[in-house]
Amino acid sequence: MTEPPSLMVGLMSGTSLDGMDAALVRFHGPTHVELLDFVHRPYDAEERERLAAALEAGTPRSLALLHVDLAEWAAEAVQVLLAGAGVPASHLAGIGFPGQTVWHEPPRVTWQLGEPSVLAERFGVRVVSNFRSRDVAAGGQGAPLVPMADVLLFGAPDGPRVLVNLGGMANLTYVPRRAEEDGVLAFDTGPGVAVVDAVARLVEPGLPFDAEGRLAARGRPDEAVLAALLADPYFAAPPPKSTGRERFGAGYARDLHARVPGPDGVATAVALTARTLAGAIRAWVPGAPEVVLAGGGRRHPGLVAALRTHLGGEPAGRVRLFDDLFFDGDAKEAVAFALLAYLTLHGQPGNVPAATGAAGARVLGSVTPA
Repeated sequence: MTEPPSLMVGLMSGTSLDGMDAALVRFHGPTHVELLDFVHRPYDAEERERLAAALEAGTPRSLALLHVDLAEWAAEAVQVLLAGAGVPASHLAGIGFPGQTVWHEPPRVTWQLGEPSVLAERFGVRVVSNFRSRDVAAGGQGAPLVPMADVLLFGAPDGPRVLVNLGGMANLTYVPRRAEEDGVLAFDTGPGVAVVDAVARLVEPGLPFDAEGRLAARGRPDEAVLAALLADPYFAAPPPKSTGRERFGAGYARDLHARVPGPDGVATAVALTARTLAGAIRAWVPGAPEVVLAGGGRRHPGLVAALRTHLGGEPAGRVRLFDDLFFDGDAKEAVAFALLAYLTLHGQPGNVPAATGAAGARVLGSVTPA
């Protein structure tokens, strides 16, 4: 019997701290998804500052208030999404809400803010949240979790593919063949654009990010400082592994800016992301499969060019954009969490143990009733 289609909303607020993404999708089973609509609710400067402050030194009160406000921001994104698509909330099967990671220290703890009850009350549908904790409890990293979507939805049907997300952190998933978990490899390679954009804001206060790579284009990487940064043991550590702003965050960016001020510091941050990602692909991915880029970093011309250079530029067309194969690459992670929520509501595991290091497959998340 064919399973009826399910409408789901997936949300994402990532380590780039740029805003809340919301995707409306229709699933025809776990291996076929349609993106029906997508919206991005940007964080304003005050909201972004509150998030950054919480990540560095949040008080109990500030964290508690942010826990609710994040859910309100998510609800605003969902409201705009549903209104634009002309879909009433009553038609949804559920909402996937991963919240905002404020501390990630596996294998001991991972902590996300965002009160799911706000969404359940506002829209009258089930909300799946707290996806990472069960994987951590099973001995895993709790990240990356997007690999399940890479395996079921975005792998190539006839051969290997590397799917890269260039968000605040950079991560990759090697999928030998779509819908097959055997041989899958996934991990965080290090910083994506979090350090690039944080250094850009230090160079030009008020700048939200290095738009179109203009600051980096004016600078040159400092090779001596870059060599010191590349010596960080995280980059040489074998997968599974995950990281976040605890390691590559505001303090890291301030230190880099102090050592290499101006546009040269931004260029050095770009080079760090490109070299660590390319190095991880060369070190751990067999062969030379195509590399597909999603996430905000794919819009940074200097980063994409540097990545192509460090991957050798061969074969021609090896590095491609997610948008050219599927849909708007900004929506990918929100779609992935819609899938994870869908799997949870169907009692199916959402982690890939080879990616996270968990003791086995686990049904992820907590369900807040409608």
